[in-house]
Amino acid sequence: MIGTHDRRPAARAERVFAWSLGAVLVVGLVAAAWIGVRGGMAVAHLSSARQTLQAAEAGPHDPPTIAVALATVRDDTSAARSLTSDPVWSWAEPLPWIGPQLRALAVSSAALDTAVSEGLGPLSSAASGLSTDVLRPREGAFDTTVIASLEPEADAAATHLRAAADELSRIDTAPLLGPLRDGVTRARELVDGAASASDALHRATLLLPRMLGTDGQRSYLVLFQNNAEWRSLGGIVGAVAQVDTQDGRFALVDQASTSDFPVEAEPVVDLPGEVQDLFDTRPARYIQNVTQVPDFTLGAPIAREMWKRLRGRTVDGVITLDPVTLGYVLKATGPVTLPTGDHLTPDNAVPLLLQEVYQRYPDPARQDEFFRAATAAVFSALAEGRADPELLLAALMRAGSEGRLMLWSADADEQAILDGTTLQGTLPDDGTDRSTFGVYLNDGTGSKMDSYLRPSVDVAWCGQDSAVLGVTLRNDAPDPASLPSYVTGGGEYGVPVGEALTGVYVVLPAEGRLEGYASTTDGIPPGFAGGTLEGRPVLKWSVQLAPGEQAHLDVRVSTPWTPHLGAVVTPTIVSPAIGRGATGCGGN
Repeated sequence: MIGTHDRRPAARAERVFAWSLGAVLVVGLVAAAWIGVRGGMAVAHLSSARQTLQAAEAGPHDPPTIAVALATVRDDTSAARSLTSDPVWSWAEPLPWIGPQLRALAVSSAALDTAVSEGLGPLSSAASGLSTDVLRPREGAFDTTVIASLEPEADAAATHLRAAADELSRIDTAPLLGPLRDGVTRARELVDGAASASDALHRATLLLPRMLGTDGQRSYLVLFQNNAEWRSLGGIVGAVAQVDTQDGRFALVDQASTSDFPVEAEPVVDLPGEVQDLFDTRPARYIQNVTQVPDFTLGAPIAREMWKRLRGRTVDGVITLDPVTLGYVLKATGPVTLPTGDHLTPDNAVPLLLQEVYQRYPDPARQDEFFRAATAAVFSALAEGRADPELLLAALMRAGSEGRLMLWSADADEQAILDGTTLQGTLPDDGTDRSTFGVYLNDGTGSKMDSYLRPSVDVAWCGQDSAVLGVTLRNDAPDPASLPSYVTGGGEYGVPVGEALTGVYVVLPAEGRLEGYASTTDGIPPGFAGGTLEGRPVLKWSVQLAPGEQAHLDVRVSTPWTPHLGAVVTPTIVSPAIGRGATGCGGN
């Protein structure tokens, strides 16, 4: 009897434990089913939002259509956010393995909902206001007051989209399953792109009214870079113009060619010692070389001082662009007719201005005259309001993102608005989430052979704190006998006719330290030198190639790992894509 009595509490305990375990399992199964169903519904809503955005991008961009699309997208992202933010979902987020998946989906849903609800709406409203007839001059003047009125919406869009992009960037994708990792990556790219666009739009609403002379007359020096003869920021300065603005109107008031500028015996401004070590004093003595230093905030004031000495005028800012940019703008204005009878179009702008003109006119003075005529024709088309506003905005944004369009202002407050943008033309701005190489190309031949050179660039991580950059340069020039001496250089500076000598300046990431480099070449063995620029290590690679030859350089650096590894490259006739498969991890 005693033994039987003693077993009753134990039996009850076993039953209680079994019931408790069963209850836990039931709750767990119910929670898992709850999370699974809601997770599937959330993914379906996000997929629907993505499809709606893609359809809107491919369809008409009129405000009513965009408003309907955004309302549909907002409903989907709001539903996805609600489905992934209930107490059961939050309870499961700390769990191993499944927790990071749930947390990533919840954060992505919330960030995308913020981006759509608080960011894309104001961005669409502001962009539609800026890309319609506001950008078309009326009676020769732009309405700067309307542009300025869009600033609050543009500011709100930029703030919320950047906050959403930052939330997505903080998601650790390492433990995520493949499909979810891909989804997070796509979301990052989408929101980051929208954040960059809204930021650019906000800065435009702040700058454009001032630049168009809403507060009084402004003068700007425009530098036209020639990509057929490389300099770090694009090409040599081949022609210049002064553009004045006031009350929304602008006019081309003066032009000059580089031959009008004297070679200065002494630098017109003081250059930092590290700049002189790399480039000598040429950037501050020759107008052609003001873009040789890969920092437009240094080169622009030099050009301003040279113009003052030549014409006696002090401009308020300096702008630079290239023939590729003119081609983009011509998509908005349509073809223009030159005094020679030529029709300058988006398709022929680059070959006509960078190749054919040299074969047609051996005399450099005639070449300069042709460039001036082309410039005047495009500016006239803009001043007459012949540009489609939406296409013009797209052209300028594309040129800016490719580093072809840069702006410097002598007003410190206006210059600060450009901080951190590609329009400043400064060295890559690294941070805790980004490491960037700079690859800057400079002609050493004294020719126009660079229109035939083709660079390509690759980057890759070779471990947690080691990165590699690969640079390939190929000479695709035809038989030198078919080219005029002005293009080949005629051997004037010691480089054989048809060959091209290039100085490639590789600027390491901000926290990078050079570990090693290796080069292979079909031509003359390369030379190497080094230095620093703004405190960052620089490796100079000098390579000389005959037609049909190519060379390759691998540079290895030790630098803290970051989620993004990239490169900024001199904008050439055809901008090289930045690949992600450099092969120099194992070399010496």
